[in-house]
Amino acid sequence: MSWEVVLTADRGTFTDYNGSSPLGYVACLPSRLVPRYFMDKFFTPPIKAYDTGEAFVAPYGLRKVEAILAKNGISVVVSPPEHLEKAIDRNTKVLGINVHDPYALSPVTTKLTMIFGGGDSWTSKFFKELGEKVKSLKLKYGFKVIIGGPAAWQIALDIPDWVDAVLDGEAEIDFPDLVKKIENGEQVPKVTYGRMPKVEEIPTIIKPSRFGEVQITRGCPRGCQFCSITPETFRSIPMDDIIKEVKLNIDHGIRGIELLTDDIMLYGSKKLQVNHEALVNLFTTVKKLGATHIYFPHISAPGAKSSPKTVQAIAEIAEYDKYTAEAPVVGLESGSERIISKYMRGKPFPWTPHDWGDVIIDATGIMVDNNIHPCYTMTIGYPDETDEDIEESIKLVQRMIDADLKAWIFPLPVIPMTASRLKGNEFPWIDTIPTKYWDILYLSWKHSIKVTKDLFPYLTSEMRNPIIQWVVRSMNDRVFSGVEKVFKELAETKGKVSEEYGKVEFDSFTGTVKTLYYLATLGLKSRRLAKSPVSTGNAY
Repeated sequence: MSWEVVLTADRGTFTDYNGSSPLGYVACLPSRLVPRYFMDKFFTPPIKAYDTGEAFVAPYGLRKVEAILAKNGISVVVSPPEHLEKAIDRNTKVLGINVHDPYALSPVTTKLTMIFGGGDSWTSKFFKELGEKVKSLKLKYGFKVIIGGPAAWQIALDIPDWVDAVLDGEAEIDFPDLVKKIENGEQVPKVTYGRMPKVEEIPTIIKPSRFGEVQITRGCPRGCQFCSITPETFRSIPMDDIIKEVKLNIDHGIRGIELLTDDIMLYGSKKLQVNHEALVNLFTTVKKLGATHIYFPHISAPGAKSSPKTVQAIAEIAEYDKYTAEAPVVGLESGSERIISKYMRGKPFPWTPHDWGDVIIDATGIMVDNNIHPCYTMTIGYPDETDEDIEESIKLVQRMIDADLKAWIFPLPVIPMTASRLKGNEFPWIDTIPTKYWDILYLSWKHSIKVTKDLFPYLTSEMRNPIIQWVVRSMNDRVFSGVEKVFKELAETKGKVSEEYGKVEFDSFTGTVKTLYYLATLGLKSRRLAKSPVSTGNAY
């Protein structure tokens, strides 16, 4: 069977992370620190495909583009990168590639590669490997390559010679036109900026998505300057479309539903006001359709604080007392009133920048009380940020620690994404990041490691393979004790010790053998401890 368009992504995106999406952050580490065997088996295993090369399930972004093209009468298939040779033939006109972090410039990857001594992350290594395969197939079959997705802005900075066009922005309006022009032999711009479709122009997906992903909102109205999402883009997806996509996934045996949004509390909202009835109706409907689990990737602190009854209601409907909601991302950004006021004044609404610290503390308590454990991200490195600003952030983090709130906190560098209002900034690195960054980094990671240890059984509960689940759980204490030591050294040396970490190499035969030996001895130790009738306290 042949298709006009084949859609794919590199392995860092086209995986199900063994059923535990937080494991995807491992791909943000320098590739030399994690053996490929572990990426293939534990952290980023390939998604299965039919004999034709078509994926069983696929990331939501690819499924959405598939639906867009099908709506426009273009034959299309989504194929994992490992199966492209089966899906592509002489009838293929276009290969579309979705990218999330091809050059390792995302905030998380920038931070992790910086503090661990540089080098290719697994995200960039996976993209390079895909590029080599695509170049070979393109030489054989002569198709054109279009790259899009959340990190298309990275590709636009340095377009590889095997890429014919980049679509930066939304796909509904402009991507079908690009494909048709290429099929007709017309010239297309090297970079096209995708226009924003009306909500009725967004089609529903036609085949099942990874994790049962279903989009419920698109965009964000808060207008933070460091973010590429502009305020005018916010839309709530109609309930009928959400129902169609939930039913589609459940009909394919996927009963865990991930509600994709930049802020779950904004579904159905107007002017940033929580719509309690809309959210309760959303969760109730999804549950009645047969979902066993209902999760979401993002929530806001102001949304949670402004409507505790809504947080409680959705937690009860989704049974978070049984299926804990782990690590939805929340933007904390800064503890400095000055930074909040200047760069993200709409962030605290309906409160003011002066109230921001109390909003964070109160909202965290509300979420944790309802078995929602947020993952806070902070942004450090604004052009005029001072040590005094970062000291205010440290004080806010310490307040969370003193309150023993089970929430992760990860300080990230400000990245000058080309669609943001800070695009003129320099990219951060050891010698440009504020010196106080290392203090807040250690304080936050020390707390986050404790939270991870406490919640690790919940984080790994959805992993399908019990052996892999055991291996990952067995790594917990010793691995995180080592990580805490790393961040302490970084704080003490103001990041200089990262040069030493740059010499560490595990992605080799010797490194893999050492890692496997470590896990084997750890497993034997775990079994001995389990058999011991006497409590051993802290075994590590």
